Amino acid sequence: MDRTIEDIDAAMRELRRSLSGIPFRAGGFKNTHDNLARDVAHLTVLLDAARSTLRK
Repeated sequence: MDRTIEDIDAAMRELRRSLSGIPFRAGGFKNTHDNLARDVAHLTVLLDAARSTLRK
């Protein structure tokens, strides 16, 4: 579980780095990115909360 959460975090950091300098507000991509980031954050919180249950 720890590795999964770390991998998700690393992927989101890489996405943020790859978007720097790119005008990604055009074409609605900003909204898509924001929704993805929100959903991934929610997933990460749920995975973290389920950590103790999954260890059993």
